[in-house]
Amino acid sequence: RQGYEDPPWQYPAASYGDDYTYQSHQWQPVAWQDDRDLRQGEPYGKSTNYRDQHYYKGYHPNLATTPLGQDRTQTYESYISGARRERAGGETLGSDSGEAGGEPQEPSLLLQYHESGLSSSSHELSQYIGDGADPTLSGTWSPAQAGWPLVSTPAPVVPFKFSLPHVAMCFGAGGQLVLVCPHRPAEGQLAHVELHSLEVILHDTKELKELQAFPGPLAREDLHKVDVMTFCQQKIATSCDLSTQKGRDSSLLWKLLILLCRQNGSMVGSDTAELLMQDCRRREKYKRQNPAVNLMGLTDDEWMSRQPGTLDLITGEVPPVVETQAQIVEKFTKLLYYGRKKDALVWAMRNQLWGHALFLSSKMDPRTYSWVLTGFTSTLATNDPLQTLFQLMSGRIPQAALCCGDATWGDWRPHLAVMLSNKVGDMELNHRAIVTMGDTLAGRGAVEAAHFCYLMADIPFGYFGGKADRMALLGSNHRQAFAQFARTEVIQRMEIFEYCQQLQQPKSFLLPFQVYKLLYASRLADHGLPAQALQYCEQIATALLDQDPASHPVLAQQVMKLAERLKLSDPLLLEMPEQDQTLEPDWLVQLRACCRQWEVR
Repeated sequence: RQGYEDPPWQYPAASYGDDYTYQSHQWQPVAWQDDRDLRQGEPYGKSTNYRDQHYYKGYHPNLATTPLGQDRTQTYESYISGARRERAGGETLGSDSGEAGGEPQEPSLLLQYHESGLSSSSHELSQYIGDGADPTLSGTWSPAQAGWPLVSTPAPVVPFKFSLPHVAMCFGAGGQLVLVCPHRPAEGQLAHVELHSLEVILHDTKELKELQAFPGPLAREDLHKVDVMTFCQQKIATSCDLSTQKGRDSSLLWKLLILLCRQNGSMVGSDTAELLMQDCRRREKYKRQNPAVNLMGLTDDEWMSRQPGTLDLITGEVPPVVETQAQIVEKFTKLLYYGRKKDALVWAMRNQLWGHALFLSSKMDPRTYSWVLTGFTSTLATNDPLQTLFQLMSGRIPQAALCCGDATWGDWRPHLAVMLSNKVGDMELNHRAIVTMGDTLAGRGAVEAAHFCYLMADIPFGYFGGKADRMALLGSNHRQAFAQFARTEVIQRMEIFEYCQQLQQPKSFLLPFQVYKLLYASRLADHGLPAQALQYCEQIATALLDQDPASHPVLAQQVMKLAERLKLSDPLLLEMPEQDQTLEPDWLVQLRACCRQWEVR
């Protein structure tokens, strides 16, 4: 409109909570300084009509050209007087039926209130605009009827999501970081896209160095087991603190993997016992003690009467205070001369002649033999490994299996070594004793030591969070948080154990471990190593195809999705012509077909 300065539009600020939708951005003109009640943000046609939006206030062309400082009442008087002249000249701005019939016209309510001296402020005048009595303000008025030129109102423009050009970034499946630089192609600037290798960006990080140091995947043909053994030795030197119990237990697991790898996955109890005794921090001295008096059937007075230096009523001699081994045996023989078998047994037990006592009692009644045997075991310390062996041979769960792991008890390794090297009698009892020792160690927080016992008892691996499963990953507690449980080092150690089993049985694999291989492959891809990640996908797919992929449909689908993203990272594609690079490996085609069959079923 001529002489009318269109005020700028205002938009509400966008927020992330709006989910980048702009339907709520309604355009409103800015009110004049004294119009404080302008309604914000209401679209037309909901609760009020166009006239109720108060857009007449200060927006009429005659009002808009009012010079600054002029009274607004004079502006309304000029406007009303113009309306009178239009009626006097026969021009009408409305379609009132009374005017069409030639009847005398009455002043409008607006004009009557103005002439009666009421205030002509914009707020009060706006209360009567919707009255309809004044044809100049009726809803049928249009600028074309008044002869004004038509000016198209520009449609509201949706504000940009970003006010300035910025860098766009995304991660590629091939271990790349894609950057789109903030150029303006519409203004003639060339579009600029940068490709960065994540392996180069993360070359100084601890995670990438840990992934690169591992010689995986271990099922490849060009791998030698010496490389695996060297990696285990490096982990012992760098990751195990031998000054702590946890560090020594972790070192023991790595040494066990070296032993399995050297012997192609096979071992016997004596091999493990030797490993356990080598890993013992120190050889403990187990003190011997005198047999209990009540076990011999003697009172305290009788025991004191038979001490050295007192008169022997049988031989009539006073034995020396310090007796040699020959004198002790001679005294044992003299007692047998007189037929005093019980006294001979007591003398032999008191002077540690357990061989003489046990042989003599074995030729007597069973009760006497049991009495001498109990007296012999009572001389051993409670935590002596001989106690463990004798209790196990007696058909009982050794006390060491229930008390190991305690600082006051001592090292658990000699007790396990003596049980592994002397598997005699009931094999089920030996198995239960080793499992019980593992449960005791696990209850005291020694997870690595407990898993060593479980491996000796051939306990199978389970799944994360399984309450009935004793272990899921070698050397890691499966009842803790998953991020701490499935660490990279733990997955690598578990893969070495699976490799050792494959040295003995080439087609064997651990089915519960395949999901952690997929997790490890994802970490390789995230750190810019897509070729190795694709090889892990191939191993997992081969293992699933040997079984029934329908038994693990979710794992099969996830392996297929990751392999489809990484299939162009296969080094074999570099040797193929361009027309053959669209071919897919056979294992991926077979895995996709199995997944589709499962979906159909």
